[in-house]
Amino acid sequence: MNKEELKKILPHREPMLLLDEVVAKNNIAAGKYLVRGDEFFLQGHFPDSPIVPGVILCEMMAQSTCVLLKDELHEGKKTLYTGIDKARFRSPVYPGDQVEISCRILRKRPPFYFARGTVSVNEKVCASADFSFALI
Repeated sequence: MNKEELKKILPHREPMLLLDEVVAKNNIAAGKYLVRGDEFFLQGHFPDSPIVPGVILCEMMAQSTCVLLKDELHEGKKTLYTGIDKARFRSPVYPGDQVEISCRILRKRPPFYFARGTVSVNEKVCASADFSFALI
C-alpha cells in the first residue's frame, strides 16, 4: 500500500502519517519510511544533530500494525495506544535513513489488540517494543 491507500485505512495525515508504504502478508506488516530531514520532529531533536525521537519510532510501528486490522477498521473507528512495554532503543535513526518496520499482532481480545514490532535501518535493529491498543 502506498500513502494514498494508507489514508483510506488510517486517520493520520501529514505531518503525522509516518509511513511511505506498507505490505501486509501472513499476519506481518512490513512498512517503510524515508527520513527526509525536514520533518517537524527533527527541528528541535536536536538542532545541529537531528535524531528521530523514540516516540516517533513507536508511532511508526503502531501505524504499520493498523494495516493488519484494515478489515476491522470500519468508518469512524480509530486505534488508540493503550500501552507500550519492553521498548528498547538500540541505535539512533538519522535523516537520510530508510526505516524498515516489521510488526505482528500477538493476540486479540476485542476491542484490545497486542502486538510486537521492530524498526531497522540497513538490517540493524534500532528499536523494538511490545504494545497494545484499542479499536474504538
